[in-house]
Amino acid sequence: MEDDIWMRHSRSSWRRRRQQDGQTVGPDDGEALVRGMRVMCRGKARRCGREGGADGARLNKFYESWEDSPDIGFVMMKGSGRAFCAGGDVVGLRQLINEGKLDESKDFFRTLYSFIYVLGTYLKPHVAILDGVTMGGGGGVSIPGTFRVATDRTVFATPEVHIGFHPDAAASFYLSHLTGHVGEYLALTGEKLNGVDMLALGLATHYSISEHLDLVDERLAKLVTDDPSVIDSSLAQYGDLVYPDKTSIVHRLAVIDKCFSHETVEEIVDALESEAAQLNEEWCTLALKRLKEASPLALKVSLRSIREGRYQTLDECLVREYRMSINGISKPFYHDFCEGVRARLVDKDLAPKWDPPALEFVSEDMVDSYFAPLGEFEPELKLPTEQREAFI
Repeated sequence: MEDDIWMRHSRSSWRRRRQQDGQTVGPDDGEALVRGMRVMCRGKARRCGREGGADGARLNKFYESWEDSPDIGFVMMKGSGRAFCAGGDVVGLRQLINEGKLDESKDFFRTLYSFIYVLGTYLKPHVAILDGVTMGGGGGVSIPGTFRVATDRTVFATPEVHIGFHPDAAASFYLSHLTGHVGEYLALTGEKLNGVDMLALGLATHYSISEHLDLVDERLAKLVTDDPSVIDSSLAQYGDLVYPDKTSIVHRLAVIDKCFSHETVEEIVDALESEAAQLNEEWCTLALKRLKEASPLALKVSLRSIREGRYQTLDECLVREYRMSINGISKPFYHDFCEGVRARLVDKDLAPKWDPPALEFVSEDMVDSYFAPLGEFEPELKLPTEQREAFI
């Protein structure tokens, strides 16, 4: 096993080994075999398009080979630097759309969603260390796995509605299964959660102060097991006991359920305005502000997506999200995505011109079209459901 790939001899130092297929992996985006634990270290975010698609395909290949290897007991994924995974390169995706290179964009979504399905059906325990920014696709490549360790540096959010898109990468599955209607709240407002709140809501399974992660690493590196209970107890033993503070989202769940249980986005906004007037609390005002800044079309599409996800399996959610994503970057819907990315991340004027410009102009037909099956010459997402049955 020592000649397998990369052997880690310190947390940030790697000794290059040649893979069996002749490829090599850089020190900021590689893997290591430590006894029976395989470590995948994510480096800087891959670019959407050719590189993003290749990265997803590479992850699929690695994970499937590790699943079949008797030498591997479990897999750990971690970030490199300030982020675990901040999502896809939406600026690059916008450029591809503007250049008419939709095939590269489609490949990115196809490989990402396929990997998420592999992760959600993985037969060996998976540990994701969410030490830093975990947004968008970052949730997709971690939350469907067995264990998620949040830290004091964790920042989680699904902010897609503010760039004219919908929470994807399995977000409609895991958000819809949270308590009450907090999934709708997170999807429509894009509010950020810290590590303690992730733990309290069940998005994370364990918590560790960032400076204690070396101890977690050392403990896991000593394990030679594929028993989830052994890994669970080790993470708990070397984790930290924390409680939500007075600003935590857990203290707002009753009001969130009251407002976000309504059938339409318009009714949700009305209910939140009423609560804001009575409570005079900052979080209500900020939630309203976020709702009014988001794409009206994206809000209605995202609400329906979360509601449908509540009654769907992981594979059904991913197939639907793929359909929504392809429709969302194609005519006539790509305007809001391109405009949202421009306003937030390119020109940074924070003044997107949404189309339609207000909720009252978003018709049911528009929303239905977003969910419509892909055209005759556009294949749907195919997942290996006969070989890999989702168990979450």
